[in-house]
Amino acid sequence: MKYYSTNGKAPIADLQKAVVKGLAEDRGLYMPERIKPLPKEFFDTIETKSFQEIAYTVADAFFGEDVEADALKKIVYDTLSFDCPVVKVKDNIYTLELFHGPTLAFKDVGARFMARLLQYFILKTQNTQKKLVNVLVATSGDTGSAVANGFLGVDGIHVYVLYPKGKVSKIQESQFTTLGKNITAIEVDGVFDDCQALVKSAFMDAELNEHMKLTSANSINVARFLPQAFYYFNAYARMKALGKADRLVMCVPSGNFGNICSALFGHEMGLPIHRFIAANNANDIFYKYLQTGKYEPKASVQTLANAMDVGDPSNFARIYDLYGKSHERISSLISGATYSDEQIRETMRQCYNETGYILDPHGACGYRALQEGLKDGEVGVFCETAHPAKFKETVDSIIGADIEIPERLAAFMKGQKQSVEMTKDFKDFKRFLMSR
Repeated sequence: MKYYSTNGKAPIADLQKAVVKGLAEDRGLYMPERIKPLPKEFFDTIETKSFQEIAYTVADAFFGEDVEADALKKIVYDTLSFDCPVVKVKDNIYTLELFHGPTLAFKDVGARFMARLLQYFILKTQNTQKKLVNVLVATSGDTGSAVANGFLGVDGIHVYVLYPKGKVSKIQESQFTTLGKNITAIEVDGVFDDCQALVKSAFMDAELNEHMKLTSANSINVARFLPQAFYYFNAYARMKALGKADRLVMCVPSGNFGNICSALFGHEMGLPIHRFIAANNANDIFYKYLQTGKYEPKASVQTLANAMDVGDPSNFARIYDLYGKSHERISSLISGATYSDEQIRETMRQCYNETGYILDPHGACGYRALQEGLKDGEVGVFCETAHPAKFKETVDSIIGADIEIPERLAAFMKGQKQSVEMTKDFKDFKRFLMSR
């Protein structure tokens, strides 16, 4: 499979280059030249297959031309050492729980897959290339922990996690600042968009790229966002087994838009989702695009749902490209919703009091969007993207309960914080990396 840039001015790349470089030379995002539809027979019997079996079929369509079958199967099965179950919340609303991985967030799937695929390519070329691969990742919350833990101890790779100072929860911060080994946490005096800008600028700096081999593990990387399609196919299979797959609406809490983008790729492969809802917090850039046809990025606003605090979502470029830059095509398949912090609090309290289900602030946006947006005959599934205990203080204060912290999350909190403080000036970041 070959990959082109959304900006259309970079050379065509193979999968290895797309994964190792992360970003194309023209600052565009890599897109596969074609999306392979899956056969009808696959969907006819999908409910009889396991999550890993389903994921391998999807992975083969994406990566099978470039990775040996046995190696790809091992990557998929190692990645999915945990389940992503569908759980009923109320009559016509279900949640896809994506927090059963090592760091209790949906990004465990993409991060673990990417770590294993990148290591596969490093091992293939280790006899001819000895250079360490340096992974740069900007995080507004869960990406950093998922990537850091996915790559922890992987030979030949060093990870730099950039995060906005004081704008991620203490529990989230502990998951990537306490690891040491091949993980370096960089605390940036700014917002997530500043962290993302530093990463993109690093990729474009010729001197820095001559000094060290760089790649990204944000959802701009095809090996990070494409595997996230796995759990949408699994959700459909589980809903079909319940007899609830007709007119299925998938609602995705959205920040940098990699998660919903992977769902849309699945839809292009034939996944029978009726329509999609992108649920936003107060950072409503995509929501306004749907209303007006104008994409107008702006500075991000800090909210309770911090992982969605993105003012210029990178993966909008992929969605725009996927549908031929047509606002009509995009808005006919995807609707939007946007919620204030107070509406998020209200939704979390209401859901807990009515159903006993505990939402995290991001999942609350998805749940409310389905409550307000489902039509007659539709059944909705929203993504619960992180375990509510990752936002324990916030969740406890909102629902008036003392939620239990899972053992593996508590273990992170006992570690010693190790981080490097950094300004948002690229010159400082470059100086730091050049000294490594």
